[in-house]
Amino acid sequence: MTGNELALLARTAVHLQPAQVAHRARLRAQRRALRRWPEAGRRLLVGPDPGTAVGWPAAFRPLDSRTPHHWPGLNDVRDGNLGLLGTTRNLGDPIDWQHADAPQLWRFHLHYWDWTWGLAADPDRAAARTLFAKLWRSWWSTVIFGRGDAWLPYPAALRAWSWCGLYREMAVGTELEDRFVQELAAHAGYLRWHLESDLGGNHLIKDLKALIGLAIFFADDGMLRHAVRRLTAQLAVQVLPDGGHFERAPAYHCQVIGDLIDVADLLNSAGRAPEAEVTAAIAAMRRWLGEVLLPDGEVPLLNDGYPVAHELIAALEPGKAPSGPLLALPDTGLVRAALGGWHLLADVGAPCPDELPGHAHADTLGCLVHVDGAPLLVDTGTSTYAPGSVRDYERSTAAHNTVEVDGSDSTEVWGAFRAARRARVHGLKTCADAEVVSIEAAHDGFRRLPGSPSHRRHWSLTASRLLVNDQVTGGGRHAIVARWHLTPGAAVRLKQGGAAVTTADGDFAVSIAASCPLKLTVETEQIAVGFMRKAVALVLTCRIDAALPVRITTCWRRAGDWQVMSEEEESA
Repeated sequence: MTGNELALLARTAVHLQPAQVAHRARLRAQRRALRRWPEAGRRLLVGPDPGTAVGWPAAFRPLDSRTPHHWPGLNDVRDGNLGLLGTTRNLGDPIDWQHADAPQLWRFHLHYWDWTWGLAADPDRAAARTLFAKLWRSWWSTVIFGRGDAWLPYPAALRAWSWCGLYREMAVGTELEDRFVQELAAHAGYLRWHLESDLGGNHLIKDLKALIGLAIFFADDGMLRHAVRRLTAQLAVQVLPDGGHFERAPAYHCQVIGDLIDVADLLNSAGRAPEAEVTAAIAAMRRWLGEVLLPDGEVPLLNDGYPVAHELIAALEPGKAPSGPLLALPDTGLVRAALGGWHLLADVGAPCPDELPGHAHADTLGCLVHVDGAPLLVDTGTSTYAPGSVRDYERSTAAHNTVEVDGSDSTEVWGAFRAARRARVHGLKTCADAEVVSIEAAHDGFRRLPGSPSHRRHWSLTASRLLVNDQVTGGGRHAIVARWHLTPGAAVRLKQGGAAVTTADGDFAVSIAASCPLKLTVETEQIAVGFMRKAVALVLTCRIDAALPVRITTCWRRAGDWQVMSEEEESA
């Protein structure tokens, strides 16, 4: 590890809680022991008595079973072709459960086994059960307990939940049944000792959800009480007062609310009323989701994010979209403004919880813009979790609709899931009336640079235009870059004082002025449209090299007669 990486690690570790470090050391020691002595580990990590298995109530339908079109079909899997994360790979003959050349996230999904819900939904039940049995026997005889990607806690938790749900349709009455139940008991024993308390966040929610599912499956009241108690304690930490999930990644908010809905529905079906904390969290998270959904019905790709299927969004039952011109969600740090067909979602919050930086991006004071229901300014999104240049770029300040100073990120994102010094937002102000919505905030994410630059942004939205005023103050000479990431398919023509932008849904005039000479260019980048899937998009880029303070004012209008900003707008 280089000296710079050691410094980054130290600045990352300072945010961690002592208990996290202790849990991390314990889990790593346990995993090393399991890799060396897997059979001894299986005997020591005792799960419930397989003879107590009662399965899940027949009336319970988890969300996975309600979205059958989300999963690969019987014919594809029977041919050995498994499509996950938008990428199809052949499983091989015999089946290769390692797929060492695949991205790790793809391998994780392989071991989740949630994709076999597509088999359970197929009308040819006999063929589906036969294929499931073949796949399961291959997995059981090939994958060694406690070793590899399959036996990291997160994949084990998702697999345990999937197998509990698939047991009745795929295993009952087959030669698999006894061994299948024994393996679920082993999963329960493993997960009880491998809860991801070192990470917390959505991972720990998944682990506890799986333990609750296993406890119902084996009628284990002690395990159920323990898992529910741990879950309710986590909700007090992870669900913020405004209803948002504390990782501040809307796609993961959807994942967590889905987990809570499954837990509540399972408990209700088993005749056990869910805790009040669980039902309150679901209601708050549903309301929040309805408040942040974009006009086209998509989940915003802020921080780490992936497109969430509309079928799943509907199943989550988001709350009614707000009707007013201004909505502030101060705990998650989002502000929504809407007037005259313009829709702005501004990111004015912390990049991540102190103790969990994994899904943070350096996107402070970035924004997403829709006009008349169609996207204009978009987020670069997330196409990979693999460390490297693509992951670095997608988390960077340069990949978002905000201001960069000296090529630095506002939050020191590094590695695949780490963040050292983080931007701190201050001075948030919002106001609205019938004619204009105003949002203002500043952050100190560039304070580590010479002269301690500070970025302040002011958005002013009316029915006819969006005005964005950026000010960078501090000392010394700096390279300032403001970027606007346009929706894929947009075309740009530079003009004196700005640019003309054409999208599939409309034409726009952009006028740009600054307190010193600027260089306006159009760059080409790639944005994520899903994991391992990207599209080409243009970036309107304004560059300045000057002594601070520097001001950049950008005005977006629907196309019409070309207008240079008025003096009032330019000085706003």
